[in-house]
Amino acid sequence: MASNVTALKCPPPMKAASNGVFQGDNPLHFSLPLLIIQICLVVALTRALAYLLRPLRQPRVIAEIIGGILLGPSALGRNKKYLHAVFPARSLTVLDTIANLGLLFFLFLVGLELDPKALRRTGKKALSIALAGITLPFALGIGTSFILRSTISKDVAQGPFLVFMGVAVSITAFPVLARILAELKLLTTDVGRMAMSAAAVNDVAAWILLALAIALSGTGSPLVSLWVFLSGSGFITLCIFVAPLLFKWMVKRCPEGEPVDEIYVCATLAAVLAAGLVTDTIGIHALFGAFVLGVLVPKEGPFAGALVEKVEDLVSGLFLPLYFVSSGLKTNVATIQGGQSWGLLVLVIVTACFGKIVGTVVVSLLCKIPFREALVLGFLMNTKGLVELIVLNIGKDRGVLNDQTFAIMVLMALFTTFITTPIVVAIYKPARMAASDYKHRTIQRKDPNTQLRLLTCFHSTRSIPTLINLMETSRGTGKRGGLRVFAMHLMELSERSSAILMVHKARKNGAPFWNKGESTDTNQVVVAFEAFEQLSQVSIRPTTAISAMSSMHEDICSSAQRKKAAVIILPFHKHQRIDGHLETTRSDLRHVNRRVLEHAPCSVGILVDRGLGGAAHIAASNVNYTITVLFFGGPDDREALSYGAIMAEHPGINLNVVRFVVDSKVAGESVRLDIDGNDGNRPEDKSDDEEFISEFREKVSKSGSIKFEECVVGGAAEAMAVIRSHNVSNLFLVGRIPEGQLVAALDKKGECPELGPIGKLLVSPELSTAASVLVMQQYRSQLTGHALTSLKEEDTAGGDSQ
Repeated sequence: MASNVTALKCPPPMKAASNGVFQGDNPLHFSLPLLIIQICLVVALTRALAYLLRPLRQPRVIAEIIGGILLGPSALGRNKKYLHAVFPARSLTVLDTIANLGLLFFLFLVGLELDPKALRRTGKKALSIALAGITLPFALGIGTSFILRSTISKDVAQGPFLVFMGVAVSITAFPVLARILAELKLLTTDVGRMAMSAAAVNDVAAWILLALAIALSGTGSPLVSLWVFLSGSGFITLCIFVAPLLFKWMVKRCPEGEPVDEIYVCATLAAVLAAGLVTDTIGIHALFGAFVLGVLVPKEGPFAGALVEKVEDLVSGLFLPLYFVSSGLKTNVATIQGGQSWGLLVLVIVTACFGKIVGTVVVSLLCKIPFREALVLGFLMNTKGLVELIVLNIGKDRGVLNDQTFAIMVLMALFTTFITTPIVVAIYKPARMAASDYKHRTIQRKDPNTQLRLLTCFHSTRSIPTLINLMETSRGTGKRGGLRVFAMHLMELSERSSAILMVHKARKNGAPFWNKGESTDTNQVVVAFEAFEQLSQVSIRPTTAISAMSSMHEDICSSAQRKKAAVIILPFHKHQRIDGHLETTRSDLRHVNRRVLEHAPCSVGILVDRGLGGAAHIAASNVNYTITVLFFGGPDDREALSYGAIMAEHPGINLNVVRFVVDSKVAGESVRLDIDGNDGNRPEDKSDDEEFISEFREKVSKSGSIKFEECVVGGAAEAMAVIRSHNVSNLFLVGRIPEGQLVAALDKKGECPELGPIGKLLVSPELSTAASVLVMQQYRSQLTGHALTSLKEEDTAGGDSQ
């Protein structure tokens, strides 16, 4: 008997820290070093898998689910020595606790991503699609549960099992879907917005159903389940009335542009833990309290952003992957044995896909959405992810799902999410859908009275005043077809899951800023554009590019194509310091600019901002600018001068046009320099220039605001002297690749070759000027010669500042 008692004795609990290997302690026998090893192993494996799956454009959650399964008994865990050494049974309590703590805060972040105001504004179409995407799969999930109960899940309680299966099949993973849409550049399209709205409704409905499932899964009487459900409802109601008041009080004490006080962040995180404790005490998982508080945090102002920054990297980078391992350790694919089990796996996958896709497609077609878009919506709504795993793990812990059913459901979630991206790409290619032809791709055109359409891009609020003042100068007299501006906010999609907060900023994509029917966002960017739109005759529409820096040029070019823009205005990758020198904002912005210059479907301008008009919008009546166009020759210079001519229509603008002509005596003696085969002195180019200039000079004679001068220079030194004489200008307009031997003499190796020889000169320390510079490139179907090779050149001057 004594030997039996000894055999059944539980191992002692792990101590936190070891005394070190030199004192004979094995770090794997202590909870802290073992937890560190587990975290490092998980992070290394999931990041490696994410890198391998990147060419397939799979979301990171796929890599994390696969990584968890590989570390569990399905793969590496088959080696018992490894399993007992790295994931011993007595370490799992600590692992699960840390994983659930990370999950608690992650669900708070997911709640932050859901905007109740946006849900209330959800249109009938999105609501119908969301309901169809829940009801049909839920019904089919319940039907499938009867088959599973009669085969591999005979001993489980019927009621909770039916609800858990229905919820597990009908879920759409809102955060994962947003990541997929962003990767595929569909986030700001009609399909993307519809999918996000429907998924948000689906997400909230899924959490309500899950709370019901958990309440039903209790081991007590139905009366206990009723008490659990009523207590949970009471807690949520209390939160709805109390939490917003406290959060709004905090938000008022966190003004825009100032750091959020640490005490408010700490109080909010403590409240998240307290809410988790309450819901766990009630009997509906601790995650619910955190999620509810996240939903109730106001999305306006800097407070929500500060919470995300404080919490997210640690939670999603280190703690959350532990939850996937915790789930993977419970997943044993080996339990799926025999034809029956594999047949049930196929049945569950087919049922889940059929319910989601068919339900969504049918309702979408009834809402008069084209079949291709309806099919895409169906596959997008079929996306599963972390929320699915949460449902399955709660079901497993509560004894509702056995090992085999759990493994089948995890593989179903993995498969349905994995197929989403390849199928959507095959069905619905944004580039193909956006393809269209339009006439006015340049500012220089035969009919100058047609509407001018600009796509102006900005990364931050720093460049807003200059952009608005540029719009003011571009609107001319208003007699022509008018000016329409599309203000594109370039927002980087990083690996951070909080990038999904940008979805809310993209919700009104393409809608007017000024909408009296809705309360407008307090965002200062919107306010600035609204005010300008009301004061001027310019139509402004917001648009958003949410993309990785490596592919942001695709968003810009496709937007220009869709909006039929004549010119894209890009911000220079450097900003002006207080001392007047230019400093690199972000080096990868220049690569975005270079790719746009190479692939743009229209003309492009790069704006070097030195504070055109100061730090505020100048009213039309107070505009008093001097704009100088330096004309050497070639299509880019003609484009710059055409833009200058439009600006000169504004009553507050004086335009100086300086045409450089090489002295005939010097020209005969000079050695002609061709840059990379750029045929800058072709007779047809010269005739085009002469014809253009003669037409322009006819207009000049009728306008008192335009001054045209032709400067005959003997070389680069004289040209420089002429340029310096115009230093007091507010804005220089130049072509990116001007033509002629004088330009070749002025071209010097240095920084920013994408600006071209004159643009480089105007931003260099050699030429001291406070004028902003707009470098224009006229659209041509394919760049050749120096126009192309200059985009491939690297800087020859070091340093970030000039």
